[in-house]
Amino acid sequence: MQSTSSARAHTNIALIKYWGKKNQELIIPTTSSLSLTLDKFYTDTKVTFDDKLTADTFYLNHQQMVGPIADKTFAFLKLIRQQAQIDTFATIESINHVPTAAGLASSASAFAALAGAGSKAAGLTLTKQALSRLARRGSGSAARSIFGGFSEWHAGDNDLNSFAHPIQENVTMDIQMITVVVDAHEKKITSRMGMQHALLTSPFYQTWVNEAAKDLVAMKAAIVANDFEALGTLAENNALQMHSLNLSAKPGFTYFNGSTLEILDLVQNLRKQQILAFATMDAGPNVKIIAQSKDTATIIDILKQAFPHVQVEIAKPGHGLIYLD
Repeated sequence: MQSTSSARAHTNIALIKYWGKKNQELIIPTTSSLSLTLDKFYTDTKVTFDDKLTADTFYLNHQQMVGPIADKTFAFLKLIRQQAQIDTFATIESINHVPTAAGLASSASAFAALAGAGSKAAGLTLTKQALSRLARRGSGSAARSIFGGFSEWHAGDNDLNSFAHPIQENVTMDIQMITVVVDAHEKKITSRMGMQHALLTSPFYQTWVNEAAKDLVAMKAAIVANDFEALGTLAENNALQMHSLNLSAKPGFTYFNGSTLEILDLVQNLRKQQILAFATMDAGPNVKIIAQSKDTATIIDILKQAFPHVQVEIAKPGHGLIYLD
């Protein structure tokens, strides 16, 4: 007997970051965070439970996966089986339209889609809040990808009260994300490793926690006020503060490369030319430029003149989890 479901989830970019967990097993963060879900990057996942199978199988972009990525995926399937009270094995087929592990939050769309497709195929009917809690167990940022537009991941302090909720799914602000891919290779230091090292060794970690809480309040106010400049300023400062934790860790490390720093300088120079543009970066060298649609063509022209070989993608606000059945 078979049971199948397919789902699509989009990646999100945190405007107010999370960087560090107070519970690594349950993925409970030290701070709440806020993100924008993007239309450009997404994962389509099909899950088929079949009582004829003798083991779980995972295909990513048509290639069978083994090793750590598969192990993490199968552990997540086990959570779904526990909730559904079944013991049937499954085949997972995912197509990822995000450069994997390159600082573009590919795990967010991946585990949000898997949570949706897997739970439905297993016979569960979960609310979006419950799906967000489930997705969080695969990747923290996946909790936010259940929702479209702006969403907040409430940190909480246990498995039940750590979940995301929508702030504004139908985005009214003129906002776009220009993703500048300077390096699409896999990160040398995973997000999971990097954030815990910073948490344990940076002398400024508690300051980060305090400042991030203030930034979150201000960011929600900027969204309500439709204040693009305030949003961009907060997002850039919050990202730089997060990355400063890595530099202040012992030993210090960074996800930036030379091109990252040059693009950050370019963005600051754009503002001197009265072009509102702001940068944010996740765990990787790639820069996301927060811009308005009226300025996008100008920004890309300036980028291409300075960096003719970089890959540039334009993303707009995207929607939350959808089922493809």
